[in-house]
Amino acid sequence: MRRTRPVAHSRYRTIEREPMKIGIIGAGAIGGTLTRRLTALGHEVAVANSRDPETLAELAAETGATAVWAKDAAAEAELVIVSIPQKAVPDLAPGILAARRDGAPVIETNNYYPQQRDGLIERIEQGTTESDWVAEQLGAPVVKVFNTIWWKRLLENGVPAGTPGRIALPLAGDDAAAKQVVSALVDDLGFDPVDAGTLAESWRQHPGTPVYGKDFDAEKTETALAEASTERTAEWRA
Repeated sequence: MRRTRPVAHSRYRTIEREPMKIGIIGAGAIGGTLTRRLTALGHEVAVANSRDPETLAELAAETGATAVWAKDAAAEAELVIVSIPQKAVPDLAPGILAARRDGAPVIETNNYYPQQRDGLIERIEQGTTESDWVAEQLGAPVVKVFNTIWWKRLLENGVPAGTPGRIALPLAGDDAAAKQVVSALVDDLGFDPVDAGTLAESWRQHPGTPVYGKDFDAEKTETALAEASTERTAEWRA
């Protein structure tokens, strides 16, 4: 077992939690940002995109992360993050998460953009939450988080706990233990975790809802979640 150690080079806080082995599938705006932030916190990160690992050589050199094939990203991981376009989720290899450690939480950061990128996904249009749909495709329970924040805020705006105006991030999921792990990670990254309920309630943080794209503190985030509607606005329907 790896020993817990402080990570002095983090600009956001010094953590005493044990570093984790984290697999990240997707190296775009959010996936790449999380690679940078999580390696800075001392975690061991394996990162993959949809192409050859050599295409991530620059990110690996910058961060110390290991670039791997997508099929290998979850191997022995204690936490897996899936951060790819919604339409690409069914293209992931069957059982891609099977090699993660028993009980390892799976984070999904995705958003459904039918007009802008993903095209029509019938199940989601009929009312299935985006995250329930992702969980079905992956064959594993997920925790939804990091989908409401602009990547640049995620990269630059983390601050220590207790800082006035600290940005809060909603997270939804059905596994209490997984949510506890993810909440601690959000806190370590410099943001206040706010429990947004079960995966069936994750529509409260879909695109177009009051919390989406906002830099609210915890109190305002809770209010925004409560004010959300299941009705998708025209911009976010196919």
